[in-house]
Amino acid sequence: MIQDDFWRDRNVFVTGCTGILGSWLTRALVDRGANVVGLIYDEDPRSQLVRSGYDRRIIRVRGSVTDYALMERVFNEYEVDACFHLAAQALVTVANRAPLSTFETNIKGTWILLEAARRCPTLTRLVIASSDKAYGEHEVLPYSEDAPLQGRHPYDVSKSCADLIALAYTETYGLPLGITRCGNIYGGGDLHWDRVVPGTIRSVLQGERPIVRSDGTPTRDYLYVEDIVSAYILLAEHLDDPAIQGQAFNFGLNAPKTVLGMVEAILEVAGRPDLEPIILNQSLHEIRHQYLNSEKARRLLGWQPQWTLEAGLRETLAWYQEFFVEERRMRDG
Repeated sequence: MIQDDFWRDRNVFVTGCTGILGSWLTRALVDRGANVVGLIYDEDPRSQLVRSGYDRRIIRVRGSVTDYALMERVFNEYEVDACFHLAAQALVTVANRAPLSTFETNIKGTWILLEAARRCPTLTRLVIASSDKAYGEHEVLPYSEDAPLQGRHPYDVSKSCADLIALAYTETYGLPLGITRCGNIYGGGDLHWDRVVPGTIRSVLQGERPIVRSDGTPTRDYLYVEDIVSAYILLAEHLDDPAIQGQAFNFGLNAPKTVLGMVEAILEVAGRPDLEPIILNQSLHEIRHQYLNSEKARRLLGWQPQWTLEAGLRETLAWYQEFFVEERRMRDG
C-alpha cells in the first residue's frame, strides 16, 4: 500500500524525468507532495511531462548525468533525500548502430551518479533502473533475480554493467539502494515509434497495417507504465529496511506475449482486426524469449500489477488518440 504522507516535503531527484517512465513517476511524486528536482538532457515539447504541465511544478536542472560536478551540486544543493535514476539511452536499435553514446550514458552515467550519491549526507534511498535486458539470454524461463547478468549486445551489456556497478556501490559503500529489472514498459508518452506498442497504435490510428520488424515470435513481458511507477515508489519506501537494501527486483505482468500477439491485442482493443500486420523479419541481435518471475517483489514488497493488458492498452490508445488530435490542431494552426 502507498504510504499517504511518506513523500510529503521530501526532496527527490529524478534523472531522465522527461522519458515515458520519468514523466509518469514525476507526476506521481508531485501528487504525493514531494519536492522534485528533475534532470533534463534534451528538451522535448511533446514529452508527457511537458504536456501534463508537471514540468512547471518541479525544479528543472539541465545537463547530463555524466557530468560529475553537476551531479554533486544537485545532490548537495537540494539536500536530496531520495533519488530515482532513470536517465539512459533506452533504444536497442540506437545502441546497435552507435554503441558509444549508449555506453557513455548508461554505464558512465551510472557510476557518476552513484559516486555523487555516496558523498551526499542527506540521501536515504536510491532506486536504480536496470532492465530485464541486463540478464542477456538464458534458456531457463522465466528469469529470476539470481540469474547471471550476461548481456552480449551493446544495449544489454550497458544494462548488465550498470546493474553490477550499482551492486558494487551498495556492497562496498553501503549505499541504501534498490535495483529494478522491469519488462517492456508501455503507456502514453512513448514517442519512439519503432517500439511495438506506440508504432502499432500510430499505424492503427492512421488506418495503416502495422509493421513488425522481427518475425513476430520473440516473447516479452509487457507492463503498463502506472504499474511500474507503483513498483518504483514501493521499492523506495521499503529501503529503510536493511534486508531490502542492495536487492534487485523483477517487475513483470507474468503473462508473456509474443510480439505478434501484442500487435493483435492492440488491433483488438482498437477495433481494427482487419489491419493485417506486415512481418519484415529483419531484426538483428534480438533475444528470442525473455520474461520475468516477479515472485520476489510480491513476497518482499507486496507488489502486484493492477492493470490487465487490455485495460492498460485501452488507456494507452486513448492517450495517443488525444495526442494526435492535438498534433494536428497545432500543425493546422
